[in-house]
Amino acid sequence: MKNDTLTLGRKHSWTEKYGPSFMLRVILLVFFVYFFLGFMVLPCINTVKSIFTVKDSTGKTDPLAVIKFFFAGSMPTYVWNSVKLAIGLVITVNVVGISIVLLTEYFDIKGARILRMGYQTTLIYSGVALVTGYLFLYDNDGIITSLLSNAFPNMNTNWFTGFYAVWFTMTFACTSNHALFLRNAIRGIDYNTVEAARNLGAKPFKVLFKVVFPTLIPTLFSLTVMTFITGLCAMSAPTLLGYDSINPEIVRLAGSSTADESFPQARAALLSIILALFTILLLTVLTMYERKGHYLSVSKTKAKLQKQKIANPVVNVLTHIYAYILFIIYMTPVVMIVIFSFQTYSAIRLKKLDFSKLTLINFFGKQDYEYLTSRGTYKTREGSISGLFSNDATLNGIKNSFFMSIVAAALACIIVVIACNYIFKHKKTGVILEYCLLLPWLLPTILICYSYRTYFNTGDIAYVFGNNLYYQNNVRILIILAYTVVKLPFSLRMIKAAFYAIDSELEDAARNLGAGSLVTFLRVKLPIILPSVLAVFALNFNALFTEYDMSATFASSYGTTYAMVIQSMCADEGLYGYNVNASGRRCASTVFIMIVSGLILYLVYGVGSRDLAERLEIKEKRKKRIEKLKAKFKKNAAVGPTEIKG
Repeated sequence: MKNDTLTLGRKHSWTEKYGPSFMLRVILLVFFVYFFLGFMVLPCINTVKSIFTVKDSTGKTDPLAVIKFFFAGSMPTYVWNSVKLAIGLVITVNVVGISIVLLTEYFDIKGARILRMGYQTTLIYSGVALVTGYLFLYDNDGIITSLLSNAFPNMNTNWFTGFYAVWFTMTFACTSNHALFLRNAIRGIDYNTVEAARNLGAKPFKVLFKVVFPTLIPTLFSLTVMTFITGLCAMSAPTLLGYDSINPEIVRLAGSSTADESFPQARAALLSIILALFTILLLTVLTMYERKGHYLSVSKTKAKLQKQKIANPVVNVLTHIYAYILFIIYMTPVVMIVIFSFQTYSAIRLKKLDFSKLTLINFFGKQDYEYLTSRGTYKTREGSISGLFSNDATLNGIKNSFFMSIVAAALACIIVVIACNYIFKHKKTGVILEYCLLLPWLLPTILICYSYRTYFNTGDIAYVFGNNLYYQNNVRILIILAYTVVKLPFSLRMIKAAFYAIDSELEDAARNLGAGSLVTFLRVKLPIILPSVLAVFALNFNALFTEYDMSATFASSYGTTYAMVIQSMCADEGLYGYNVNASGRRCASTVFIMIVSGLILYLVYGVGSRDLAERLEIKEKRKKRIEKLKAKFKKNAAVGPTEIKG
């Protein structure tokens, strides 16, 4: 009997140790090792290797050939241009970013809510869509440029190009992080410290510089580093506004061949590695700074920050003027794009508003276009005037971006949720897993995408079973993988924070009731973190749906994304009677992006940010409203027949 009991105990122990949960962990471990080595490490190693394996004119391998070419050619110019842009943005983005937060959250400014809405428009459109908005105003035939050229006939209409155009555009495009993170930081300041300084006789601006700003230094330092990296890795604005920086040059070299110029692929690889070194250095400095720790003495009972009035009337007026000038700069592209999206192609081409002929053609439907040829005869192009949702190229771009973005956003969330569950259960080995998932943060996006393009553009890679992932429709798989890898670090930081909200006692209770680790995860942990996971999924999708940098690096007709279609939409506008209303369709595309992004941000930061009490209160109000409507309908239904009888 004892032997039988011992045997059953051993069997039970073996089943628990090497059962389905153990097999699932092994499968996931093998998958992660495969994923990490194949799609994070090996492609980047191949890129570094390609720099030192090029051959010179005699056919001999020269490890220093690319480096020699770098110093002898114009490549340092691209590096310096990117560094110059990054330094310039650090100054102007911080000035404007701090201004918009102080004007809406710290100082008592009239119309602060309206100002905040204007300042936060960059949250609902960015990248190619945002640059398109500024081009619509300031390009050689833009609205403002046309007005200025009429007033000043000798003016150079091609003024909005190059460094200053990129600097101006990105200054206002890159304040989104300030609008989110610095706003949260300043709203978290203890008002008691501000009030104490005021009681000691300190003036408002002295309180701002001596009390408020020191508490914001950690956030400002992080924003500064991220702004510098953004400027260094800029892609959309330099490409559209004609500025020679690193990323556009990498994309150009990636599409070139040795017949056109000397070892372009290796030169692109070297520029990618230079970007990576800059990024690693800056993130290392940021990490070291954060480890120092920052302390702030606050009162026991924290008070909500109250807005400060500007006592000096002259300063108050100047501050209001400055606030509304910024508002106009932010809002003008948005308002003009929305209005012109409902204008005819002729009104858009002439940049003249005509409210008597408002149209939806830029969104829906098709129209024929009749034009006069050079021979004096009229020709008709069927469907040449087409809307956003009836133009094949635009519609295919939307479909591609929607599919690839939604799959990548979901994959990133699934991988991170499983990884976080492991990290919290296995502290020692979990640290290794966490650092592996954070690796893409150390590498520029352009390096990851370029590495994929060169490494998987062959049928000899055993990791993908000899398939060429850059060939035809396979490139979509490659873009999805790149999207997923790039979004892993952000997803990890956000979802990991959600795991801290899980009470360990709940897991213990489930285990005591006989639930296995998989059942506990699915029925106990997942429902708790699901709102945060859905929020991360929404933000990932929002960013990837209008993404341009990565898709432009792959540059394949089979993987043309929505942003790429928007970028190239006006290249041949009206040529030979084709693509007549491309500018109008671009405006409509930008409006569509604003609606999608705005809806997602509302779901995440509006509905999704409400706590349980707020949700229950809204649910109760909705219930009472429905009951009131039902009662009203019942009353009307009862009164109706009585009136008929009478």
